Amino acid sequence: MQATAKAQMPDYWLIGAPILLLGLGLVMVASASIASAERGLGQPLYYLLRQSVHLAAALLLAWGVLRIRLVYWEKAGPALLLLGFLLLILVLLPGVGKEVNGSMRWLGLGPLNLQPSEFAKLFMVVYLAGYLVRRGAEVCGSARGFLKPMALAALLALLLLAEPDFGAAVVLCATVLGMVYLGGAKLWQFGLLLAVAVLLLGALVLSAPYRVERLISFLNPWADPFNSGFQLTQALIAFGRGEWLGVGLGASVQKLFYLPEAHTDFLFAVLAEELGLAGTLSVIALYGVIVWRAFVLAQRAAQRGQIFAMHLAHGVGLWLALQAFINMGVNMGLLPTKGLTLPLMSYGGSSLVVSCAAIALLLRIGHELGLMGKPHAVERPAW
Repeated sequence: MQATAKAQMPDYWLIGAPILLLGLGLVMVASASIASAERGLGQPLYYLLRQSVHLAAALLLAWGVLRIRLVYWEKAGPALLLLGFLLLILVLLPGVGKEVNGSMRWLGLGPLNLQPSEFAKLFMVVYLAGYLVRRGAEVCGSARGFLKPMALAALLALLLLAEPDFGAAVVLCATVLGMVYLGGAKLWQFGLLLAVAVLLLGALVLSAPYRVERLISFLNPWADPFNSGFQLTQALIAFGRGEWLGVGLGASVQKLFYLPEAHTDFLFAVLAEELGLAGTLSVIALYGVIVWRAFVLAQRAAQRGQIFAMHLAHGVGLWLALQAFINMGVNMGLLPTKGLTLPLMSYGGSSLVVSCAAIALLLRIGHELGLMGKPHAVERPAW
């Protein structure tokens, strides 16, 4: 009886880490955007208020997601993937998609902007988790089973590149590769496809002059600090000013019209300036906790024979880890500049809503595993 009660206890690590990131993100959005909001809109708290509304909607949706059994998510996978394709096609239609800074990434819904790429990543993870349950043996035993999900990922990536959204395409393809590998694909298949993906990504970079410029500026941003290397040099200055403990909350200089997209793509740089190395390491540790719990849930699901839950936990953990890593890497100059938000923290309704839904799926997995009691002997998956 005591063991059952313990098994049903909520995962405080998985609840606490996202709450801390959401709270800190709200504070940092307010700090990073206050100057630009006052200058451009005459309302210093404009972005904070909108992000608060986004957060309320995200928590409401997460509550709804948490109440849906995993079996329904598994059945809905194909329909969700189809919806993802339709949304990505709609955003490219003239007069339907909304263009911002030269990219067609948003659907205008009155006062709200919906970013289909965020939902497409979640839908692909849910679909692929179900596919690996239905076609697990085929994925492990034949190249055809391995290539089918990769073909779907490639189609989604092509639609994302047409927006263009190179960062989202990279996150999606890398997440799919990771899920298929953990799902039991042979190492040589994974290695071959990874090599092909790297070559294709290289070709895509070389095919667009602005991507080449980003790559060059990433390698040496100080060669042109007032043009192509401007974003990265300003971000690096922010990290340098932060030192160990930061200049203090709200005291960032780089957010004062030096660092573009300070409250979205480069929120982490403002955080580094205001909270220093201590703040950045704390944020990294919180993301590490989420990924750790996701993989713990995947292991427990495998022990209980819940294969869909296992693949879903792997997918969500990989996706959040990759997107957070790429955003932080861009901010620190480790990766070329990409338009990716920091999950649970950056300003943006679509990103916040989908990130909270992903955390709710992990909590749902933990809830259902807790209700199943003690693990029983099952055949271990191929991975």
